[in-house]
Amino acid sequence: MQRRAATAFVLLFLLLGVGSYGLIATAQQPQVSFDDPEHRLSAGDQFTVDGRQYTVASLSAQEEGGDHGGSTTVTYSGAVEWTTDSATYTETWGPGDVVTADGFEGTVTVENTTDPDRVTLVEPVDRSAILANDSAADNQTVTRTGEEFVVVTEGDKTRLVPAGEYFPDPETRTFSEDDTVGYAGNQTTVGNVTQSEVPVSWTAPRTNTVELSNKANVTLAGQTFFVYYTSDSEVVLESDYSVYASQTAEMADYTRVENGLWGISILSGVSVVMLIGMAFMPSRY
Repeated sequence: MQRRAATAFVLLFLLLGVGSYGLIATAQQPQVSFDDPEHRLSAGDQFTVDGRQYTVASLSAQEEGGDHGGSTTVTYSGAVEWTTDSATYTETWGPGDVVTADGFEGTVTVENTTDPDRVTLVEPVDRSAILANDSAADNQTVTRTGEEFVVVTEGDKTRLVPAGEYFPDPETRTFSEDDTVGYAGNQTTVGNVTQSEVPVSWTAPRTNTVELSNKANVTLAGQTFFVYYTSDSEVVLESDYSVYASQTAEMADYTRVENGLWGISILSGVSVVMLIGMAFMPSRY
């Protein structure tokens, strides 16, 4: 009777174990999929959101980990770009800076007044070259009683010529506030001049970039999209997050059920082994 009962229970647990394993083997794990997303994109694709055109600048994937039997994780990254036709650019000139405006290169100088309203570019004067080209002049200037001089020797006579008289007056260009000048290839407006800075501004196209992080939100033209990479070369932008949330919930339910079935299979197998062992144990009576 003992062995008959054990055999019956063994068959029962075998049926439970095999049935559980069969369900695990035949069931298909649900995957995240988007049948009709707002945008399904690859690198280089262009798409429009609220009248603004975007371009997928890049899509990539990088594997990390996996050493010594560890699991491998994949990090997805990407970016989209768009162009603003009339973006405002600003820059600040400081006294002593060398800039080129209206084709003239000069050093920035500002008049020493309480409220300056103009900026002057002073052409650099190459004193060394001028002195080198004058055989009568020393190669260096000298200072006497706080004033700079050029030493000029003519015959047996040497005289000191004030540097301000010897060197030619530099060429200058003066711009007032609100003047428009050609600078860095743009029509640039001179702003409010102060003794310490000269702000300038201009309008020109600007390329803007926003990153696409996997399973995160991105805002384009005021609209929010959920970002999901289907592969290293394709990304989906979906405004309805519930599409993704419902599928991940199904995947979580599947995992819980699968874990339960594995538990049944393992416990059934252990029970079968124990019952067989107990059935064939020698009786003391």
